This record gives sequence, structure tokens and C-alpha cells, in this order.
Amino acid sequence: MMTHADDGICAVTRTTDLRRHARMLHQAHDARLSGSRPATPLRRVVSRSWDRVLSYGVAPDGRSLDDPAPPEMVERRRAESPIAHVLPQLRASLTAVAEDAEHIMVITAADGLVLWREGAVRVGRLADDLGFLPGADWTEASVGTNAIGTALEEHASVQLFSAEHFVRAQHPWTCTASPIHDPRTGEMLGVVDLSGPAPTVHPTTVALVHTAVRLAETGLWAAHESRLGELRAVAAPVLARQSGPALVVDEHGWVAASTGLAPRDRVGVPRAGEAMLIHGLGACLPDRVPGGWLLRPSDGAGPGATRLRLDLDGDPPGAVVEGNERWRHTLGRRHLQILALLMRAGSTGLDAAAISRALYDDADHLVTVRAELSRLRRVLGGLLAARPYRIAPGVEVAAPSAGELARLFGPDGSATPLQPWP
Repeated sequence: MMTHADDGICAVTRTTDLRRHARMLHQAHDARLSGSRPATPLRRVVSRSWDRVLSYGVAPDGRSLDDPAPPEMVERRRAESPIAHVLPQLRASLTAVAEDAEHIMVITAADGLVLWREGAVRVGRLADDLGFLPGADWTEASVGTNAIGTALEEHASVQLFSAEHFVRAQHPWTCTASPIHDPRTGEMLGVVDLSGPAPTVHPTTVALVHTAVRLAETGLWAAHESRLGELRAVAAPVLARQSGPALVVDEHGWVAASTGLAPRDRVGVPRAGEAMLIHGLGACLPDRVPGGWLLRPSDGAGPGATRLRLDLDGDPPGAVVEGNERWRHTLGRRHLQILALLMRAGSTGLDAAAISRALYDDADHLVTVRAELSRLRRVLGGLLAARPYRIAPGVEVAAPSAGELARLFGPDGSATPLQPWP
């Protein structure tokens, strides 16, 4: 019998016998690599990772890594990373804890490049011997199953203990990692990780890292609101000169101020010289203002009915938005699934937990769902409303047919695993 949840985030519980559990995991590791069935079943998150790592050709006894990126490149990537703005918050939350608990705090970029590492000096020396240092590539494809690389692949928090790591050189370690996202766009910025000797593993580390990441994301959002406040000062005189409805938005489509329109928080992402359809405003050609964009109806284009439908026969598939003009937005499979769910839900909409259950058969992927919705709203903007997620009022919807739903979700209505597309 296993001493922890079959697929929970935590690798152990408070009552886990760590020596016995580590021994069982080593036996499972040896069995899996020999092609036999492990007596102790691996957690599903670990099994999925090992499947990926084996497909990458990672050697379980491999120790040679690519040389780390040069220091000047690491410094450049640090300066470019939005995480740098909340690094003091992460340090305040985790560095002192890491030192006291014989851990190191590690922060990577979204491509797995280690940007920052600090904490217990003795553990840092062990990490040096492993090649776990700034500039290293810590993805699954490079170093096998590890909390950072697996969190990047799973888009979720991960804790690993001992022989759950694929490469034997990492078996003496435990690591707990959580992705950090840009709250404006849903884009994954990187991963925050606490790593240390395997005997120091503890289930509360998961909550600690997760809380630190959420606080950092709150800090990023506060900086975003501050920038919107600065843009509002620019927007006030600009909008005062407009004779009709208009919006001023930032680079990501977040609304700083508007006139002649119902309140909204976000539209699609404006691009220079590229017309866009704004629900309730019509076709707009973005004009630059300091720090953002002015959106107002193009000449001769007033607000009209907005219609939304799926186009699964296009190459590639996408969504079609029709108003005074017609726009077609290419969408990936997951975004098409989410859009279909919202179109079917009607005005009542769906919360993140309901969407998670529909897509992943559980309510544990809330962060992933919210990130996907944020990315979808970058494309469709004000056509989607939040709290709960739904198609915006006044948008005419061509609800997907049973045949379209079967193509998106499979004949049994299951969204996962994804079927070949299209």
C-alpha cells in the first residue's frame, strides 16, 4: 500500500516512513527500467514524466550535461525576466526558509534555464556537483524527471522525492516547484523551486512554495494596475477630445479608460496597422498613445451586431467573429474546446472548476484553466466575460453542433486524451 495520495501534488504525507518509501521507489525505478511491472505503482504525474523522458532518450545513469549558459547571457535573461520585479518578494518568502531547512531556492525561466539560485551554502555545493547552477538547462529533456522540468511540462505544482527522479544522480534530492504566471496574459514566466536533501522532504513545502508564487503574482498584478493608473492620466485628455465612443488600452488590451461604452476590463491585443473588432464599438484601427493604444470606430464603421461561431473545417481551425466586418482567429485545440464549452453554457457561464472537470476530469487544474482563459481573451478580448467565464452579453452565438462537439471532445464526450487534430 502506498503511503501517499496516488496522484497528489505532495510526494509524501506527515506519516510516511521516508526510508521505507525511498527503498520502494528505488525498487520501482529499477523495475521500470528493466521492463518489468513495479510492485509499487508510481504516481501518475511521475509515470507521465518518465514516459516523456524515455521518449527523449535521457539516460538514467547520465551525468554529463551541456555547459551552462555564459554569465553575461544569464545576466541578460535576468534583466529581461518579469520575475526580476518580484524577486525581493520571493526572497522574503523563501530564502530564509531555504537556509534554515537545508534547501536552495531556484528560479528558472519558462524554457527551464536556471536564472537565480540561493540558500544553504552546503546544499549549493552539492548542487554545483550536480550541475544545478545558474545557466543550466533544467528541463526534462535535458536532466530527466525533476520538479522544475515536470512543472513546466504539467503546468502545475510538483513535488518529487528520491527515486521519483529519473536520473540516479538526483535520487538523493527532493524538490518542490510551482509555475509562476504573468497575471495579465496567463503566460508562464518560469518556475520557483525549493530543493534539498531527500530526508528533508515535507508535504508543507508544497503550500509554502505555492503561497510564495501566488504572492509574487499578486505583486505583478499590482505593478500592472500601477501602470494602468499612469495610462489613465494620458487617456483623460485624449478621450475628452473624442466625439464618439472610444477606449484607451495598454499593450495587452487591458482597458485604462473609456467613453461612451459600457465598462469592460479587456479587449483583444492591438497591433499597429491591423484592424480589430471591439464588441459594442465595431471595427477599429488602433492609434498609438504614450504607453498604449486609442481604439475608436474606423471611418464609416459603427457598432453593429457581433456574431461568434466555430470554424472547424478551416485550415487551420479557428473562431469566426462577424460584425461590420469579418475576422477569423486561428485557435489551438484546447482553446476551441474551452470556447465550445462557453458557447454551450449560455449566459450562466462556467467557473474555472467546471471547465477543469470538463477538460481534465478533475477540478485540480484551476491555474492552468485560468491561464488558458487569459490567453484566449488576448485574442477575443471583450467577447469573453469573467466571473463566471461566459460569452459577453449581446454577442450572438452559433452554438456548436453535436458533430462539432464530437470532433473536439471525442465521441464519448471526453476532452482527454486529445484525439488527432483535425
